[in-house]
Amino acid sequence: MAQYDTVLCARRLVTNGREEAGCVGVTDGRIAAVEPLGSGLDGRQVVELGDDVVLLPGLVDAHVHVNEPGRTEWEGFASATRAAAAGGVTTILDMPLNSIPPTVDVAALEVKRKSALGQCFVDVGFWGGAVPGNLGELTALHAAGVFGFKCFLVHSGVEEFPPLLPADLEDYLRVLRTVDGLLIVHAEDGDEIERAPSLHSGDYRDFLSSRPRAAENRAISRVIEAARATGGRAHVLHLSSSDALPLIAEARQDGVRITAETCPHYLTFAAEEIPGGATQFKCCPPIREADNREQLWRGLADGTIDCIVSDHSPCTPELKRLDLGDFAAAWGGISSLQIGLSDVWTEARRRGFSLVDVTRWMAERPAQLAGLRRKGRIEPGHDADFCIFAPDDGFVVDPTALFHRNPITPYAGRRLDGVVRSTWLRGQELTGHQPRGHLLTRGEA
Repeated sequence: MAQYDTVLCARRLVTNGREEAGCVGVTDGRIAAVEPLGSGLDGRQVVELGDDVVLLPGLVDAHVHVNEPGRTEWEGFASATRAAAAGGVTTILDMPLNSIPPTVDVAALEVKRKSALGQCFVDVGFWGGAVPGNLGELTALHAAGVFGFKCFLVHSGVEEFPPLLPADLEDYLRVLRTVDGLLIVHAEDGDEIERAPSLHSGDYRDFLSSRPRAAENRAISRVIEAARATGGRAHVLHLSSSDALPLIAEARQDGVRITAETCPHYLTFAAEEIPGGATQFKCCPPIREADNREQLWRGLADGTIDCIVSDHSPCTPELKRLDLGDFAAAWGGISSLQIGLSDVWTEARRRGFSLVDVTRWMAERPAQLAGLRRKGRIEPGHDADFCIFAPDDGFVVDPTALFHRNPITPYAGRRLDGVVRSTWLRGQELTGHQPRGHLLTRGEA
């Protein structure tokens, strides 16, 4: 019998869509065997996991704003990837905006990669950007290894990353279809937002009214129709309006190539519970009502929503305007990269879901979306990326214990279920002292 570099033996292991007891043999950073517990796999190192933990695949977070270079005071590769590792996330995909320059051409991609080199505690890949004027850059960026292309249909919040007009969607999707590229869309309609009531107070209800469901619903309808007309692949980012679920489900039944994600904060919080002036809750699209939240959970259950990602979008404390409680002036973004697994597990188990479901939403499906062929599963041939998770332990979120560069979070003081005991990348346990992450390229990952 072959001797492996490492064998991990677990009484609880999520593999092949189920939870079972088993041993995992690792050689040269890859999973070489998955066998029943007691099968006698031999390793130079044998790790016997306790009864209180579950061996999960390392999570894949396909929606992270690292912001380096250019706005590294908001977040950077070292701090973001250390937070990811602490939260059981072994692969992140970095968004093309909020860094300067934005990743809208090959030269900017090289700047981003050089900034990340040697800093990453987990594996990192990169999205490209789709902005007015860079249609001719898309195929070169695709060839350079980005995992797809992000666009906005409303102001992005930063001047250097302008939105596409809805009429531009078909042109961009037609070009991307030639290389089977993916267009990922911040789907809010600018005209609907212009028609909405203006934001004039610190009352969260006013902020919610200023970013209505209709803005999401109309934008998603336009994305669907553009994908239908072109045959291109499109993905709806950070879905918050449950009204759009039937649109997405019907489009899929018609053969439209459309997918969708949502985020932990939309599955946890409810608009009715957010205090006035609590700008730490501001994100766009916004956190909506409790009934909307429950409909999103149903969308996960029936597969209309494919995956859960953080949309980790930090900023400095000054930009959150906590001193003024001003939703109009505050930066919109929520940081949850380090605590996403525990948060989702807390809410999922209350609704009768299992760790198999959570693994599908936070590891397997994001990897599939991005084309990460060796990530997101505990199966032979995949990278030996693991999260050792104690689902029945718990903790209270202490912002000072987070590795995010600016630990501002609406989760402060919230009790969560599940503790990440350790995270492994390509067969080695991550200690937080030595960056071991690789920079990933589409087609090679």
